[in-house]
Amino acid sequence: MTNNTTPGIDLPAAMMMLALAAVWGGSFFFAEVALREVPPLTITLHRVLWAVPVLWLVLRLRGLAVPRGWRLWGAYLGMGALNNAIPFSLIFWGQVQIESGLASILNGTTAVFGAVLAGLLLKDEPLLPRKLLGAGLGLAGVAVILGPSALAGFSLRNLAQLAILGAALSYALASVWGKVMLAGQPPLVNAFGMLCGSVTLMIPVALWVDGLPSLSLSVPVWASLGGLAVLSTALAYMLYFGILARAGAANLMLVTLMIPPFAIALGALALGERIGVEAWAGFGLIALGLLVTDGRAFSERAR
Repeated sequence: MTNNTTPGIDLPAAMMMLALAAVWGGSFFFAEVALREVPPLTITLHRVLWAVPVLWLVLRLRGLAVPRGWRLWGAYLGMGALNNAIPFSLIFWGQVQIESGLASILNGTTAVFGAVLAGLLLKDEPLLPRKLLGAGLGLAGVAVILGPSALAGFSLRNLAQLAILGAALSYALASVWGKVMLAGQPPLVNAFGMLCGSVTLMIPVALWVDGLPSLSLSVPVWASLGGLAVLSTALAYMLYFGILARAGAANLMLVTLMIPPFAIALGALALGERIGVEAWAGFGLIALGLLVTDGRAFSERAR
């Protein structure tokens, strides 16, 4: 008899999941502070640029070689676009118009989108009915957050919310791209190559749109940019792959539910943000959609 059980979450894995949720939830707070003095595309450039030397040092300490080959670096360029350059830029632009906590809630649709896209695009990931039901619940949550006013008149705030959803969709496409194009490569090497691809893309884009970045920034903004690069990017990838190896991909997906509480708490305590009832209701539907997509909670209850 084959063993189809998902790896469990032991105490070290649980602590790593909490830490990952904290640093990813913190990215929305760091971005909100940085946006006071730095435009969105330049923030994206800072985030990926300063994370590269940190991960390069980790590779050296672990004895991992820098990847070679044009085909592989082409795959890293695509992964850098889908998993960093596009979603980071969309989220930071969206946060100009909406609260950091709300952005984190909308970003929570990533796992639901990922399950559906994997079912459509990958032969070994069947599109099960629970995935479609989970996607429907996630979209219902988004509709609650957007509210009926979005039908009456489309505002810049609605466009910002759609930008965050576009980022979530880009993350979901990245998961498919990585599985097809980067299978067999060491995970941290993939993270390093992806960030290098992101930097390659963002340097000309940020310079063209925002101009030369200013170095005359306040201490809180520099600290936020450092937090984005070192904590929310370099450290986050190390935690991500550590959890993946220890607890499995299904448990890793649950981190998505843990990110908004951290982002909302930081936004409320440090920035004075308040999240409306409709956002909490939408988060509840998105969270339920993720649990339905995951399926384990209901299968355990049925047993």
